Amino acid sequence: MRELHLHLDGSLRPETVEELAKEKNIKIGTLEEIKDKMIVPEDCDSLNEYLERFALPLEFLQNKEWMERIAFELGEDLAKMGLEYGEIRFAPQLHTQEGMSQREAVEAAISGVKKAMETYPSIRLGLILCAMRGDSNEKENFETLEIAAEMLGDVVCAFDLAGAEALFPTENFENLFAKAKELKVPFTIHAGEAAGPESVWKALEFGAKRIGHGVRSIEDDKLVEYLAEKKIPLEVCIVSNGDTKLVEDLKDHPVKELFDRGVRVTLNSDNNTVSNTNLLKERKIAKERFGFSEEELKQMDDYAKEASFLQ
Repeated sequence: MRELHLHLDGSLRPETVEELAKEKNIKIGTLEEIKDKMIVPEDCDSLNEYLERFALPLEFLQNKEWMERIAFELGEDLAKMGLEYGEIRFAPQLHTQEGMSQREAVEAAISGVKKAMETYPSIRLGLILCAMRGDSNEKENFETLEIAAEMLGDVVCAFDLAGAEALFPTENFENLFAKAKELKVPFTIHAGEAAGPESVWKALEFGAKRIGHGVRSIEDDKLVEYLAEKKIPLEVCIVSNGDTKLVEDLKDHPVKELFDRGVRVTLNSDNNTVSNTNLLKERKIAKERFGFSEEELKQMDDYAKEASFLQ
C-alpha cells in the first residue's frame, strides 16, 4: 500500500500533544478534550469547522525537536499499518511562529522521517513541501520552492500548493509554478476540491504531475476524458471530502465513477487525525460502500506506485 496525500499537521497523535503539553506545562485539557479539538465530529457541517482542527496541532510544530518527533511518529504509524511507501506533506511557512526558519522546519522533518526509515526498513518515506494560497505570502512561497529545489533528493520529493482554493484561484500562482518548472521541481497541486474543473485545468496547464483531490473533475466530461487519456493520477481522499462537505452525502462521492471511466484514482487519507481515518479505513470504505473489488483496489495500488515521486 502507498499513501500519496497525507498532511503532517493533520495527523499528530493526540497522545503526543497531551504529553508535550504536560512537559511544557501548557493547559489544554484532558486527552478526550484534546481529541475534541483535533478530530472533526461526525456531523461536521462546514470546511471552516474542519479547518479549526488544525489550530492546536500547529502549536506543537513550532520547534525542531517536536517537528522531528512528530514526523518520526507519523512515519512509524504508516509503517505499523503495513505501508511500503508514504509521502508526507506540510507547509514550512506555517512552522515559523516561534523563530524556527522554513529551512530548519524542513531539516527537522527530514531527520524525523529518516529516523523512521532506519527504525522500520520496510517503508520508504518522502516529503512534499507545500506553498500556501494567499495574497500576502508570495515571498514565503518562493522561499519554500527554493528549499524544495535545493533539497530535492531521496526524501524531499516534490512541491505542492494547498489552502483556500475557492478564495485564491489556482490561476493566481502561474509565476510560482513557472519557476518550479524552471528549477525542475516536480509538483502536485490541490485542485478540484473547493473550486471546480477550471482549477484542475489550470493545474494541468502549469504542469502538475498529479492532482490533489481533483474529484470535481467529474463536473466536466472533457476533463475526465483528458485525465484518463493522459494518465493523470488523482489523489482522492474519500473521508475528508465528506468532512469538508465537498459532497453533501458520502454516497454521492464520484470516486467509483471516476475510476470506472478510466481515471487513475489513488486512495489516500489526507489527515489521519483530523478526519479520524487512515489508508486501511479508506480502502475498507471503497470496498464496502462503493463496491470496489480486490482487483480494483490492487489496480489503484499500482496507479499509486506509478505516480510516486520517489521510485
